[in-house]
Amino acid sequence: MVGWASAPPYREREAYEGVREFSVYVDRSRRGEGLGRAAMRALISECGARGYWKLVSRIFPENEPSRALCRALGFREVGVYRRHAKFDGEWRDCVIVELLLND
Repeated sequence: MVGWASAPPYREREAYEGVREFSVYVDRSRRGEGLGRAAMRALISECGARGYWKLVSRIFPENEPSRALCRALGFREVGVYRRHAKFDGEWRDCVIVELLLND
């Protein structure tokens, strides 16, 4: 497998049943070939077809390729969580992105 995208439930509460939290990954050796964009387009289409109304995620601020991909697909950056994740022993901020589906 060289890449994947998934969208599990955002939260268990019924009020959030139409919100999905997406992840996308492409193997380092295959990045830049459009695989992430293709996976995300398919994921967006499938989530819309299933009646979900929003996709959300968080991205490390310095991950410009992922942020650029999200912007190109219509996501907007809605804010920054400060000290949200501990990665390699250090606190990291995360940029919050969202896309309204079937809008």
